[in-house]
Amino acid sequence: MTEVIRSADELREKVAGWKRSGMLVGVVPTMGALHEGHLSLARAAREQSDRVIVTVFVNPMQFNNASDLEKYPRDEAHDLALLDSEGVDVLFAPGVDEVYPDGFATTVTVSGITEPLEGTFRPGHFDGVATVCSKLFGMTQAGRAFFGEKDWQQLQVVQRFVRDLNIPVRIIGCPTIREEDGLAMSSRNVRLSAAERAVAPVLHAVMQAAASDMREGKAVQAALMDAQAALLEAGFRDIEYLELRTVDGLRPASDLSQPVRMLVALWLADVRLIDNIAV
Repeated sequence: MTEVIRSADELREKVAGWKRSGMLVGVVPTMGALHEGHLSLARAAREQSDRVIVTVFVNPMQFNNASDLEKYPRDEAHDLALLDSEGVDVLFAPGVDEVYPDGFATTVTVSGITEPLEGTFRPGHFDGVATVCSKLFGMTQAGRAFFGEKDWQQLQVVQRFVRDLNIPVRIIGCPTIREEDGLAMSSRNVRLSAAERAVAPVLHAVMQAAASDMREGKAVQAALMDAQAALLEAGFRDIEYLELRTVDGLRPASDLSQPVRMLVALWLADVRLIDNIAV
């Protein structure tokens, strides 16, 4: 049965006991509202670790919009039932005061790869991600941490600060989990109306078509412009970015001469969607 722990000291004591027994600990950091994407990470952690911790903490430091923080779905009882069914050992669900105690004054900032894409439209977001992840790695003392590739830029940021700061945890990226119609699973998808949910899968289809065009020789910028037009026609709005970036370093790419990914952020009604695919 999954045990719920809210205190870092209590968690550290439990993990120390596991480690004395020679066990490898895996962690899956989440903000709750768990879905199949999160559970796939828990399964990967189970396969590659002796004990698994899933953290649930809606991190106020990584929200630029107070309304978005307030609307973020929360259902710990449902999350716990799902984790229990997956054989997760511990749900670590600290309160805000446990993570950011009175007088907390430290921020982890990663330069370079945080600046484009999400960094342009959500200033300070990755400071919140890097700070809370460094806290969670310290609290859980895990040897491996599992992140989904849907948040590709986030994955790169976490890998960078772990490497730069010599934090003894191995970061493992896991494939994006999609609905049968191609929509990337996200906790925010529950906010889509039935009509909007019917439109949402067009995003992945358009991205796949653009990638196919590029592989067949169509100019990158022409393919991206056609994709933007198709998305706007389908009912998406405010395309914040739709870009081709190098896998290594997230540098702008104008051709397919090296491994690249297509990354997008846009709005469908009042829900912000992000996605990315390998090209």
